[in-house]
Amino acid sequence: MFNILIDTSVWLDLAEDAKQTPLLSVIEEMIKAGLVTLILPDIVVHEFKANRDRVAKASVKSLSSHFNLVKDAVRKVGGDKRRTDAVLSHLNDVNHKIPIVGGAAEHTLTRIEKIFESSQIVRPADDVVLRAAQRAIKKLAPFHSGKNSMADAVLMETYLAAASAKSSAGQRFAFVTHNTSDFSVVQGNRKLSHIDWGATAFSRIKSLYFINLAEALRRVEPSFVSELLWEQSWNQEPRSLTEMLREEDKLTMQVWYNRHWVRREKIEAGKIKIVEKETDAQLRSRREATIQKDIWAGALKSAKAVEKRYGKQNLGPWTDFEWGMVNGKLSAIRWMLGDEWDMLDT
Repeated sequence: MFNILIDTSVWLDLAEDAKQTPLLSVIEEMIKAGLVTLILPDIVVHEFKANRDRVAKASVKSLSSHFNLVKDAVRKVGGDKRRTDAVLSHLNDVNHKIPIVGGAAEHTLTRIEKIFESSQIVRPADDVVLRAAQRAIKKLAPFHSGKNSMADAVLMETYLAAASAKSSAGQRFAFVTHNTSDFSVVQGNRKLSHIDWGATAFSRIKSLYFINLAEALRRVEPSFVSELLWEQSWNQEPRSLTEMLREEDKLTMQVWYNRHWVRREKIEAGKIKIVEKETDAQLRSRREATIQKDIWAGALKSAKAVEKRYGKQNLGPWTDFEWGMVNGKLSAIRWMLGDEWDMLDT
């Protein structure tokens, strides 16, 4: 059994950096499999909550800022208009994906909160707080840089207390952080803990120090981690705005063409009469008892254009199920583009 304390900086980076997010699935599965138990100090929970909204907003804001800078640069450089328009069109597709990427960070943050909820939160004992305060007086790490690092001191002392407890016999421990300025050696290999933590604080077997979460998890069970990371390596790319608009246009024409043929069949059956000019009363009734001759001529011309563009084989007729799928797809795409559900106007 590995008991792992993961610093707040690592949890937040899992949400901020999409490349690290697959590691969250590894943590979840390792906890379920009983390979890992979290040492979760209440300080980590409080710091995570304090920074949660900032991370969620930053993931979108950062991408949006970079995106706008690139667009401005393309416009300023100018050059061949055709190529410039093509680049800007691609950038518009990227801009469309930004909220989706930002939403992924929000989802990751929620998953982390669920892990916290299912873990036992450790509140610092009085002797832990006392040892942290003594570090401040003696200016030992993490106070060596001259800043107020009480929270970091309590965090480490909480870990050291757990690793040295009598109940820890036969168990292994790991401390994982990205905060190398407070926890690692000042000069030299940052993968090593600061000397002020003590010669016996970390070792090769029982108590390990990491600045890389993937390395820490691989130490627990290498094959388990490799397999899960391979499964998580596939990433579904969001549809581009251009692709969605193109598909929306096709579906709109398919729905329109079907409605056109319904009207055509009613005309052929005599249920709708073609007239030279519809009266105001006929227009107000909107029961489709009549249709104006020039309007119907335009509809027939439009139908031929649709047939030429998409091919008759792609325009029906369909079964009720297939017709439902066409309408459902159009409704879903329009919802993604900002319309309300069931928006099927043509």
